[in-house]
Amino acid sequence: MRYHELFHRCPQNPILTVEDWPYPANSVFNAAAAQVDGRTLLLVRVEDFRGISHFTIARSADGIRNWEIEPKPVFFPEPDSHPEEIWGVEDPRITRLDEVKKWVIAFTAFSEGGPLVSLAATYDFREFQRLGPVMPPEDKDAALFPVRFGGRWAMIHRPISTFIRLGAHIWLSFSPDLKHWGDHKPIIMARRGSWWDANKIGLSAPPLQTPEGWLVLYHGVRTTASGSIYRLGLALLDLENPTLLTHRTDEWVFGPKAPYEREGDVDDVVFPCGWVRDDDNVRMYYGAADFSLAMATASLSDLLDFVRKCPVR
Repeated sequence: MRYHELFHRCPQNPILTVEDWPYPANSVFNAAAAQVDGRTLLLVRVEDFRGISHFTIARSADGIRNWEIEPKPVFFPEPDSHPEEIWGVEDPRITRLDEVKKWVIAFTAFSEGGPLVSLAATYDFREFQRLGPVMPPEDKDAALFPVRFGGRWAMIHRPISTFIRLGAHIWLSFSPDLKHWGDHKPIIMARRGSWWDANKIGLSAPPLQTPEGWLVLYHGVRTTASGSIYRLGLALLDLENPTLLTHRTDEWVFGPKAPYEREGDVDDVVFPCGWVRDDDNVRMYYGAADFSLAMATASLSDLLDFVRKCPVR
């Protein structure tokens, strides 16, 4: 097995493009994913011809074909009341909080001061309550855990910091109320040198709860002479204490190879914001070259078997 091909591309890729869209758009990509009422729901990032992004919902019975796309955006930037959204909303990630019976969406709001993490909540994906910014810029790539730890919610995010080694690393923070966040701690550090995940990493899909720990899918950005390459790796966090990193892959497990991943608005990018688990099958939804939306599948057992063999490095 070629371990950096643990995910297998859907033969129908790309599964959604601007050609499928019910209104004019430049690109559709970087979608959050959830199972809602027996169907796959994607909260899709859509970029208009100004370069500003909003979210639109697409639904499918099998998560591959026959997508029903809302005729208009369901979540549009509101800079008059939320100035942090002046340049758009981007890269949503959905987490179901069973304790409070609602879905919470972590997304990037693009403010005049730079990108920052904002939250919104919904019961039905028809109406959304903005909870507002929860991290100052520059910060992005955020998602909540679905359960509390010691009575507090936890969130992974990616601030830009020069104080703990050069680069951008993955952090964890805690909150009693989803509004006030503290106990910030880096949990996965970008490597240095020629590694595929040197200097800049970030969360991809939300953490997935498994008996072996919290499975984290993250992206690494390698800068080359011809530009950046976005690839994916895996990590495991302790089930009871997610500040503890127990395993991390040395090799990437998925990277841009198909033409629709290598050429687009931003070349050589695979960027998942959501995955859906059905028993041992995992469907990963990812933006391809910042232009279209694609899907790949993997066996959860294979992912866990591989990451468990890798040391923390």
